[in-house]
Amino acid sequence: MEVHDKVADFTLQDDQENTVHLSDYAGTPVVLFFYPRADTPGCTIEACGFRDVFKKIQKAGTVVLGISRDTPKAQAKFKAKFDLPYPLLADVDEKVCKQFGVLKEKNMYGKKVMGIERTTFLIGPDQTLLKIFPKVKPEGHAEEVLETIKGLK
Repeated sequence: MEVHDKVADFTLQDDQENTVHLSDYAGTPVVLFFYPRADTPGCTIEACGFRDVFKKIQKAGTVVLGISRDTPKAQAKFKAKFDLPYPLLADVDEKVCKQFGVLKEKNMYGKKVMGIERTTFLIGPDQTLLKIFPKVKPEGHAEEVLETIKGLK
């Protein structure tokens, strides 16, 4: 996926087992952040970073959606534990991860496994890809995304 590409619609279950379509947010910019696993250290830092700037992102008229391969139940637990104010989407079958190209080979304790490379996408109100944040470092990432959103206004 490249900047300026039209993002194809997708459908996933959220942390409340509601069906969510990207097209539900047509007309509104969307921050879509992919993270490897709910309630792990880096993912918690990243998710809480978005929680902490959420009101500012919302005030800028932008929606935040988190996506991992966790189940809706695991997402709900993670959301409740850290009081996350935005939907967490469950991509259990990896369809959306593949659509966005975030599944990469990783080295876990000497074994090669396929996992989500922490990546954030900023999607415009017309569902065009505005910016890709690859290989995200969790610390300070949400603020970086917020600054980018402010720069688009």
